[in-house]
Amino acid sequence: MSTPATSPETLSEPSAAPDARQRAALLLALGLILVWGANFSVQKAVFTALSPGGFLFARYLIMPLCAVALLWQRYGRRWPRLARDEWWALARLALLGHVLHVGLVTFGIHWSTAFSSSLILACGPVFTLLILRFAGTERLTRAQVAGVAVACAGVLVFLSDKLLGAQWRASGGDLVLLVAAAFFSAYTVAAKPVFERHGGVLVMAYTTLIGSVPLVLLSAPAGLAVDWTAVTPAIWAGLLWAVIVSAFVGWIVWGWVNGVRGVARTAPLLYLMPPVAGVVAWLATGEGYTLIKLAGAAVTLGGVALAQFAPREKRAAPPESVTVVD
Repeated sequence: MSTPATSPETLSEPSAAPDARQRAALLLALGLILVWGANFSVQKAVFTALSPGGFLFARYLIMPLCAVALLWQRYGRRWPRLARDEWWALARLALLGHVLHVGLVTFGIHWSTAFSSSLILACGPVFTLLILRFAGTERLTRAQVAGVAVACAGVLVFLSDKLLGAQWRASGGDLVLLVAAAFFSAYTVAAKPVFERHGGVLVMAYTTLIGSVPLVLLSAPAGLAVDWTAVTPAIWAGLLWAVIVSAFVGWIVWGWVNGVRGVARTAPLLYLMPPVAGVVAWLATGEGYTLIKLAGAAVTLGGVALAQFAPREKRAAPPESVTVVD
């Protein structure tokens, strides 16, 4: 059945405006994938200059300032008050999302490579499905089980050259990143009801403020050991890029994109991030890739995509993905 064409005269502004928002959201999402993909190489350069601990020290002195600015912009001087049990819920999220996830990711990226880091972290949805399965929230279909198995096989193929070559530092970094991805999945599951009650801005700002306290204390020895007067402008630019542009502004933009396009349409774009990270690392640092590594990466991403997007058998509505980019 054919439908009549819509003439310019019958195209009203209310219908054109959503189309413009959709296009803008898609362009912003693709730009953000480029920012996040490049950020792995940027962070590795900053870690080399400052040490991972020095980076964490600076990051969690800067991030609270961004969080306070966001709260002032949204709520003015009267920030929302919460019950004690809500503060405990936020503290648990701060522990999972900031102290454990971001802390481990920082050291994992430093020990591994940019491409490996982006690929391992892309396995997060697999851990989310497993957590939901063991929590009794969701049953895994045969397609999802197959996707998990394929993703695991792909990771083993991807890491095989490092394991066979006894590259223990890089292999250890990849294992640390796997653990970090599991912690982020736990954060994703735990954060869903808190986000529904209080909204993303409040949860992001409050958990950042809470998580900054232990991270600054833990990283203070490394941070104070850095000669900050000798840090070059390029490293300062990389630090601010990683903390403000990629992590803070990137999270806000991604939230807006999800709101316009929907999580289901936007989430698949994240699978473009490992290829972007690989190309940037190849151009910037000369990182090389064997055919086995590329094949393992392709199998891993295919398995993760199958596990995430295969039809689901739900016992209860599962949490949607909550994106926090390091």
